[in-house]
Amino acid sequence: MTLTLRKPAPTPPAPASAGAPARRAPARPGTVLLRVLTYCALAALAVAVIYPLCWMALSGLKANAEIFSSPWDLPAHPRWGTYADAWNQGVLGYLLNSVLVTAASVVAVVLISAWAAYGLTRLDIPCSQPALLLVLGAMMLSPTVALVPLSQLLQALHIFNTYWALIVLYTAFKVPFTTFLIRAYLLGQPVEVEEAARIDGASRRQVFWRIVVPMARPILASAAVLQALFAWNEYAFALVFITDDRLKTLPVGLADLAGRLNSDWPMLFAGLTIAALPMIVVFLVAQRHFVRGLSEGIGK
Repeated sequence: MTLTLRKPAPTPPAPASAGAPARRAPARPGTVLLRVLTYCALAALAVAVIYPLCWMALSGLKANAEIFSSPWDLPAHPRWGTYADAWNQGVLGYLLNSVLVTAASVVAVVLISAWAAYGLTRLDIPCSQPALLLVLGAMMLSPTVALVPLSQLLQALHIFNTYWALIVLYTAFKVPFTTFLIRAYLLGQPVEVEEAARIDGASRRQVFWRIVVPMARPILASAAVLQALFAWNEYAFALVFITDDRLKTLPVGLADLAGRLNSDWPMLFAGLTIAALPMIVVFLVAQRHFVRGLSEGIGK
């Protein structure tokens, strides 16, 4: 008796189950082209934003004649002492004034706007709609058209030519927009947690600090960054309402520095770089919360 070994037949592939992920269809040529064009446009935009900052920082390391003879080249012999000279020419004082005014206005705007937005969204008060219309109307007021009455008001309050003049005005002109922004964010957040806390005996103040503020952290970070950018770069109020050289902020101080230095362009570029650096750091640190807060707040 002879035994014959047969090769086993190949197992047919198992049919795809209902829960298995579907195979992704290949992208269409038009979609790929659109994606490539989008990436190219974003890369061009990034270069357009980053390159002037790099050019400004590198120009502060060049000699005065080198800026005009080879503006697009790297500095042949970097002069790091130019930054120290610009620092000693008064940039340090202007920088400290800007830090003080910006920090105070950021804290005031975020606190006032958060309380106002919480009241407009969560509290059942009869004047909520007129208050909301008042906030929306205040957003349309241009700061430059109110320079004369604001000057008289600050003199009547005895805060003209003081830090308080800028802090009060920067806060007053940004509270409506940030209130509108935070209110839009809170409208999309659930209220069940706040109601549960109220049932457990928490007061309105405890609910605000322990639930609302942590929940609204992204939009509060966005409001803080927007206010910091506005207060750091604002020029008209700082020029009109501050006349003491010791109280001038960076925009006005750098303008005066440009007049004193006349044609010393490397030192002026060094001062501009020092002035721009703090806001670049702030934006890089808070960019994740900034983008998330704006997308969830403005999208409502």
